[in-house]
Amino acid sequence: MARRGGGKTRGGGRKGGRKSRAKAALSLAPGQTQTLSLELHPDALVEVARMEEAIAEATGWSLTSAFGWRLRRRSIDARKGRVKVRAEVEVWQGSQAPAADARLTPAAFPAMPGPPEVAIVGAGPAGMFCAWQLARRGVRAVVLERGKAIRERRRDLAALSQRGELNPESNYCFGEGGAGTFSDGKLYTRSDKRGSVREVLEALVGYGAPPAILVDARPHIGTNKLPRVITAMREHLRDAGVEIEFDARVDGLLVEGGALRGVRLADGRVVRVPRVVVAPGHSAQDVLRWLARDGVAVEAKSFAIGVRIEHRQGFIDGVQYGPLAGHPALGAASYRLVEQVASGSAWSFCMCPGGYIVCAAAQPGRQVVNGMSPSQRRGRYANSGFVAPVGAEQLAAVGLDPSDPFAGLAYQDRVESRAFEVGGGAYVAPAQTLADLVADRVSESLPPTSYHRGVVPCRLDAVLGELAQPLREALVRLDAKMPGFASADAIAVGVESRTSCPVRVLRDAQTLMSPSLAGVFPCGEGAGYAGGIVSAALDGMAVADALVRDRG
Repeated sequence: MARRGGGKTRGGGRKGGRKSRAKAALSLAPGQTQTLSLELHPDALVEVARMEEAIAEATGWSLTSAFGWRLRRRSIDARKGRVKVRAEVEVWQGSQAPAADARLTPAAFPAMPGPPEVAIVGAGPAGMFCAWQLARRGVRAVVLERGKAIRERRRDLAALSQRGELNPESNYCFGEGGAGTFSDGKLYTRSDKRGSVREVLEALVGYGAPPAILVDARPHIGTNKLPRVITAMREHLRDAGVEIEFDARVDGLLVEGGALRGVRLADGRVVRVPRVVVAPGHSAQDVLRWLARDGVAVEAKSFAIGVRIEHRQGFIDGVQYGPLAGHPALGAASYRLVEQVASGSAWSFCMCPGGYIVCAAAQPGRQVVNGMSPSQRRGRYANSGFVAPVGAEQLAAVGLDPSDPFAGLAYQDRVESRAFEVGGGAYVAPAQTLADLVADRVSESLPPTSYHRGVVPCRLDAVLGELAQPLREALVRLDAKMPGFASADAIAVGVESRTSCPVRVLRDAQTLMSPSLAGVFPCGEGAGYAGGIVSAALDGMAVADALVRDRG
């Protein structure tokens, strides 16, 4: 928030005189505010004088009068070669500022006496926000997570990154907070019709996320800060009576007489509850198989596979922001690309400015990569998934039955196993410069990369098969639009194969319950109903509300 009174305004910028004098000035009563939608030069976000001049021009107020403002929303628009900031600014007249927004704190939960009524399989954003919403409704749950808590999980990630030692139960995919915990913390979603995105963001701020996520159009916490937020949420839930167990892998449902009675754990224990929320991540292949085995209907769904492409961040900044690259209000530039080509389509996925590439394998002998960014996004490199679709046509082309709900999992396994083999094992990644990928040749040398396990040159079509062609054609088009995009200085690292789950666990559109086994509530990304942290959290909350309605 900034406030100003009378006096001269320092700094340059557009003058707010003639146009504002041609119309009546905005008049607000004491204590009244109004929100303006402004289109600004980036300077206005770092120079108070520039912002005040824009406000004066929009309202017709004099720069020598007393008024104040708060920034409520900001987004960067770099389309059509012109960089501008779109902002929503709350303004008021007079020297007295309206009361500041109350500091967000964790939700207050009612008492939850008695044993847990619900078992939640998975402690990712879907499972944790489901437990959170149930607690707000006074329903106690037990959350069962196969992986480890964040502190212990860090050690397993270090062993994977430094020595190539994979723990199949604790890695970038499995553990407290799910795949999102150590995968960037991007909170942008288009799933606003699923529920209140603002409610999710405010909950995260209450647990320690930076308040800026309530202002930014593309909010981002950062992999260095998100673990603390998730830990605070877990401790709050536990203090309220929610049970959260780690190293607690569920291996099946407990079904007696055709009715759901709870879940079975790998250690032999049984948890008896009348309702089970199944909220696995996108890599929990075994969960999908035992759901089908135990009578829960599943079906195949389309997904995508490709590579991680990486450029120097300075190149992306220059392409997106031109002369304004490096401006303090803009930060590291991002992009979102979609190309329709003769052989199909290709698009960017989970772009990480100023980030790095990590090994995201969850099963031994499988090579998988993902990307992440720290909160400041000041790294030397920008990376993004660059993928092509896998549907019935692609499955049939490699001899898989598209009607088999698990054919997509088999396709994933084939690609990831080939990538592991071509990389030589130890989670070293097969790679190719983008110039050589376009030219369909092995790279003689590879540029530096952020991927810590190392890379080896190869022809990526030996890993991706026919999926390499749409990527190749799309890169040709992108290089024509952004010269240098498909250069020898940029690299493709294999493989980006966990964009989404290839299987959907069926559920009724109204009750959100499995139509084939009452009491089972499929939820989140691994069940086929979300595609990121916020959309998974929203789905978890929606399932919690549906479960409460069913409970009566």
